Amino acid sequence: MSAEAYPMLMGAVAMASSVATLFFLRFWRQTGDQLFLFFAAAFALDAVSRIALGVSHPSEELDPLFYLGRLVMFGLIIAGIIQKNRRRGPRS
Repeated sequence: MSAEAYPMLMGAVAMASSVATLFFLRFWRQTGDQLFLFFAAAFALDAVSRIALGVSHPSEELDPLFYLGRLVMFGLIIAGIIQKNRRRGPRS
């Protein structure tokens, strides 16, 4: 991939993550379900991470720091799913 295309692609992915954030926030406001709030936070974090990657040109040593944000993002999604399944409780 060329160096000129990388920031544009990161911007496109950040825009898509921002749109997903807005959709999940809207669903959270309509339903009050916290799972949507967890997903919105995860996609907002992804958008910020992608913007940071597109604006900066990290060296090879700093690459793992940018993946830490993705780890937190996936942790938020897993936490939301666990929280949603715990609240339901045992079935009668």
